[in-house]
Amino acid sequence: MDVPRHGRAAPWTCRGIYQGLTRFMLDKRFIRDNPQAVKDAVAAKGLDLDVDELLQLDQDNRKLQFEVDTAQATRRSFSKQFAKADEARRAELRAEHEAFDGQLRELRERLAQSGARLAELMLQTPTIPWSGAPVGPDESANVVLRTVGTPPEFDFTPLDHTELAERRGWAEFARARRVAGERAYALVGDLVMLERAVHSYALDLLRGREFTPVSVPALVREEPLVGTGMLPKAREEIYAIPADDLYLAGTAEVALVGLHAGEILDADRLPLRYAGIAPSFRREIGSASRDVRGLLRVHQFEKVEMFVLCAADEAESARWHAELLATAERILTDLGLCYEVVECATGDMGVGKFRMNDINTWFPSLGRFRETHSCSTLHDWQARRANLRYRDADGTIRFAHTLNNTAVATPRLLAALLENFQTADGQLRVPEVLRPYLGGRELI
Repeated sequence: MDVPRHGRAAPWTCRGIYQGLTRFMLDKRFIRDNPQAVKDAVAAKGLDLDVDELLQLDQDNRKLQFEVDTAQATRRSFSKQFAKADEARRAELRAEHEAFDGQLRELRERLAQSGARLAELMLQTPTIPWSGAPVGPDESANVVLRTVGTPPEFDFTPLDHTELAERRGWAEFARARRVAGERAYALVGDLVMLERAVHSYALDLLRGREFTPVSVPALVREEPLVGTGMLPKAREEIYAIPADDLYLAGTAEVALVGLHAGEILDADRLPLRYAGIAPSFRREIGSASRDVRGLLRVHQFEKVEMFVLCAADEAESARWHAELLATAERILTDLGLCYEVVECATGDMGVGKFRMNDINTWFPSLGRFRETHSCSTLHDWQARRANLRYRDADGTIRFAHTLNNTAVATPRLLAALLENFQTADGQLRVPEVLRPYLGGRELI
């Protein structure tokens, strides 16, 4: 298959990328039977998708496929006739066969073009969102479910994390920008050790909850990005390496979904619980004016990602969503940070998500909460794209459900710790759960 690559063509308008990728889609029968539900989901998520065009293409495609199948059967009959015919009749059959082959080639070409466009639209088809999700165009419609903890009160004028880190020699911003451009940073000394402590604590907590740590590649191929739903929609947010046909992943979730893509797992292996560890990279296009100071919005960061692959059961997915959300809340509670849990609106949750809850942590310098965690349930949307299946107890092969949530992502979480636990003399009170990883130090 001739697959167009980034930098050489417009991959998501070219037919080749879609040939053979019929698994990368939602269930077409569901769309045929529930067109209004799909249209409502498209509207609720603010997507530019013509469902009527999709349905018409599906109908045309099935008709063309029938015609191709019929023509191929007729073509095979030529061989049988040719074997029994005399020379005069064989000459006639050769002429008929040549003309028929031209018609068959034309049908196949039309089917390929129709199928490519259909697959392109199917890749944009959303999951039907949870009925409890607020309907709205973006994060402005999100609803705060609860606030946990109290923002700190200072009897001195607190510094923002950038000033504190520079004053203590814990970060290099100007020098790092000379090396790597805007939004670059370099952590130094005790802040490096604090970052390691945060990640070690999170991994220990997750191991205690039967998550398997997995260190995954940050360099990924195009296929796992399609499988997770990062492509085609978010192409401008992803760093591409054209010379090697690779990309830098924005989360360990990409590789974790890809690890089992194309496999059929036994049901007794489920649920799979992974704590994915990987450096992450995002271009952050369109966010130039949004809190870019210091460590809040950077291009490269370190992350531990919780990922669950479970049976295709809505109650099971809901149970794991609650578990992932509770685990992230436990982390923030253990760290002593004030946070809020948000029910994300349909227009904020993305194409493939059934339900999404953000957790926003308090930043004193901003006087508000900022996102540090995002918990998502995708039902079988990713599994269908990645062809990720399991065989249940009665032998039926099903697409699995997938879920994910941030455990910890630094340096943003470091910025929260710096701002919330600073002292009047510019030191940092170390949260108790991190002290064992810092030699028992209470202050740094």
